[in-house]
Amino acid sequence: MVKVDLSGALGFLNSAGPDYSLAAEAHRTLADGSGPGSEFTGWLTLPQLIKDTELKSIVAAAERIRKNSEALVVIGIGGSYLGARAAIELLASPERAGSPDVYFSGCGLSPDALNETIAAIGDRDFSVNVISKSGTTLEPALSFRVFKGLLEQKYGAAGARKRIYATTDAHRGALKSLADAEGCECFVVPDDVGGRYSVLSAVGLLPMAVAGIDVRRVIDAAIKEMQELDLRSPENPAWQYAAVRQALYRGGRGIEILGCYEPRFRFMGEWWKQLYGESEGKNGVGVFPASVELTADLHSMGQYIQDGPRTMMETIVSFDEDLTKFEVPFAMGDPDGLNYLAGRGFGEVCRIARDAVKAAHISGGVPNIGVSVPRRDEEGFAALVCFFEMACAISGYISGVNPFDQPGVEAYKKNMFKMLGKPGAE
Repeated sequence: MVKVDLSGALGFLNSAGPDYSLAAEAHRTLADGSGPGSEFTGWLTLPQLIKDTELKSIVAAAERIRKNSEALVVIGIGGSYLGARAAIELLASPERAGSPDVYFSGCGLSPDALNETIAAIGDRDFSVNVISKSGTTLEPALSFRVFKGLLEQKYGAAGARKRIYATTDAHRGALKSLADAEGCECFVVPDDVGGRYSVLSAVGLLPMAVAGIDVRRVIDAAIKEMQELDLRSPENPAWQYAAVRQALYRGGRGIEILGCYEPRFRFMGEWWKQLYGESEGKNGVGVFPASVELTADLHSMGQYIQDGPRTMMETIVSFDEDLTKFEVPFAMGDPDGLNYLAGRGFGEVCRIARDAVKAAHISGGVPNIGVSVPRRDEEGFAALVCFFEMACAISGYISGVNPFDQPGVEAYKKNMFKMLGKPGAE
């Protein structure tokens, strides 16, 4: 379903073009489990596993929340919330009106943000989905303590338990122990799937289903997409993307800017930044992932992209079909000089703007990779997730790193816990 357009990038490579033999070797390493981090490649078969195991229970839990709650608080950080938020914002539409409002907490330590979420919920009925493999990550653990207390104040201890859904380790950890002790319903963060690759597990699917997204369609599309992305050929879009971005990186393009002309794509960009930043940024190497919202950022970051240091490449995500239509209206007297556009669709104007920007940036020395799916719907979301995950793993192996660990994340935690006076952290 995903298509990659390399026409705006190949001219920046040598005459030989991308070396697909590197992508082929990386794909073999991934598939046969011979590379570093192979114990965290369960995401390759995750869609089928979820369909065979937890999907029915996820949908049932979401229906209970939709019936008894006007709001759901999703508590998590990093991969425990970015994928779900990306999906909900990308796929929000009038057809999903009437679904509970979904709020995200535990992804920071701001007292203002916490109080704003509490105020937004107000006196409405709400439930909590706390997502943490261990249950001890500081930000979500503190947030869960707060919202668990609010649930108990509102519904009593017994009532609160029925409104807490824990997505955590299957067997161990502080959150698993607490949920089991109190009888809360639990879903699993798979042992062989890292957080940034977990959106197609209960981590992402439960909040998505509560928001009215058809997660059965998402999973069915993901199963199909993962099968197609196992193609061992330069025709594989994941090979194309991984091989070209690595070739551009070796040529001095150390920054990749992900853009999309759909404002609702913003948190997909945030999810993508974590996926590629945590997977590739180690051992002193890695493309720096950044994102822009287009066309808005053409009036801010556009200057830097066009005329700044030639250390960037662009990847532009697009949807082939608009979900809705709107034509430019005619104005009597043409006071703003825009009647030459009257009757033309905003979608057409946007696509022309996209093509014009691509041409300008390429002429200014910025390679451009196009990534497209047919529609901004469940199938399109699933295809983008599977594509970027597969390409990320292949790209990471091409660059010689373990795409599935994140050792650098622990450095700040050690300092933070020591400064906070945590027992044993001296």
